[in-house]
Amino acid sequence: DLEDFSTRLGAPFHHIDFADDRVTAFDDMRALVDGFDPDAVVLARFMQILPEQLCRDWSGRAINIHHSFLPSFVGARPYHQAYDRGVKLIGATCHYVTSELDAGPIIEQDVIRIDHSDSIADMVRQGRDIEKLVLSRGLRWHLEDRVLVHDGKTVVFT
Repeated sequence: DLEDFSTRLGAPFHHIDFADDRVTAFDDMRALVDGFDPDAVVLARFMQILPEQLCRDWSGRAINIHHSFLPSFVGARPYHQAYDRGVKLIGATCHYVTSELDAGPIIEQDVIRIDHSDSIADMVRQGRDIEKLVLSRGLRWHLEDRVLVHDGKTVVFT
């Protein structure tokens, strides 16, 4: 979806197909990403579980962002589930990736208040907004070396 956008910006575009052979796809992804030697690897909307070895190799560099409904509303359509339950807060969590799904050291979190007048579409929009804010803060702090991981937790120097 973003090939035209990348091309217009002069940024390289790469597509790796995970449909048929996940092992080869992860190997290809590792080679591509490691070739750039990035300070951070952001897995926003990646929707794949990294192999354990890749989690170890990218430890302290791989960052994920997701809504803060986990583990309450897992799987598809979390905002629909939250709407049905009448939640009053929605939020986002930015964390380092570990081999245990969505259990890595948390870098940043935030929430916003919603109420009964908010539709599912409102919740999704507000959720995406808060995810962008949380990811941008967490990534900035990581890139500025303001995050220290100790005993599975983070200390963030803001």
